[in-house]
Amino acid sequence: MTHPLLDFPPLTAERFASIERRVAELLSTRQDVVITQGEALLPLEGCIRSCARPGSTALNVVTGPYGTTFGNWLRDCGATVVDLEVPFDTAATAGQVAAALAGRPEIDFVSLVHAEAATGNTNPVAEIGEAVRAHGALFMLDAVASVGAEPLLPDAWGVDLCVIGAQKAMGGPAGVSAVSVSDRAWARFAENPAAPRRSYLSLLDWKERWIDGGRTALLHAPAQLEMLALEACLDRIAAEGLPVVEARHAAAAAATRAGAAAMGLAPYVGRVAEAAPVATTLRVADASLVAAKALAADPAAPLAAGGGALAKEMVRVNHYGRAASLPVVRSALGALAAALGVEAGPALGAADAAWEASPR
Repeated sequence: MTHPLLDFPPLTAERFASIERRVAELLSTRQDVVITQGEALLPLEGCIRSCARPGSTALNVVTGPYGTTFGNWLRDCGATVVDLEVPFDTAATAGQVAAALAGRPEIDFVSLVHAEAATGNTNPVAEIGEAVRAHGALFMLDAVASVGAEPLLPDAWGVDLCVIGAQKAMGGPAGVSAVSVSDRAWARFAENPAAPRRSYLSLLDWKERWIDGGRTALLHAPAQLEMLALEACLDRIAAEGLPVVEARHAAAAAATRAGAAAMGLAPYVGRVAEAAPVATTLRVADASLVAAKALAADPAAPLAAGGGALAKEMVRVNHYGRAASLPVVRSALGALAAALGVEAGPALGAADAAWEASPR
């Protein structure tokens, strides 16, 4: 008995390479793209361990929990780390980054998260990239949440390492990710004696055995289901049009924000320009209890209390991928209204109006 998810031929090197080319097109990049066979933490850690070493100094911009993780990896590699910590309800600025770089001329690596789904903020990468480029440091960007939801132009913004994942705005699985790598980054990897080799974390292995070899022989058997799912995500984005996908995420964010305001809920990220289009975070007292009540009212509602200490004060409404739609936004707002014991009508009306007013 055949099964549609089990009975198909192995993925060829040619098809693997074609999917890489399509990821490069999505990112509008001329840099090498490596598809990594795991969740995006794999290439993120691989990038840091390939770059960082004793004697190097990194500026780690912390606007959410992933920045904390990056700092831990950098220290583990022996690098000196300068943490630029920004309140999680706002975004970093190019001025803050430029000042931090000016204060430590020896900084040779900068790590930044584009959009933080966990906190609902997004950072101005284009402006920050100008400051990093002027300083001459290598620039790593975590764009896992932002790809497909808002403009992402690693080449134009001077990003040397741009890591993406399929599981958020792209609407795909968590088990496959990718990274674009500049020539400067490859040179940095090659010069680092501590860079992973003969390791699942090694990007240099992919460079030397896959890219330099003409992309004819894969290093190991690819995660076939995930690769086919990534290809399907790219097909779906191409059919809808990337600008349309991004506009749909912006409309979902605007509708959620408007509906929440109609219920008297304040956004966790105050300025619209600093709010990520993949998730809207809201200031809610007893957030864990409210989230539990909302999910009891509608188990499918895409919301949760914030993580860690934020569980007391923040509820996150996710609206990414196929969930960046008006019906899903309405379901989340309806569940929140039920949890708070308020009439849902005004919130739903405000959301509908904001959705209609958003360019799509």
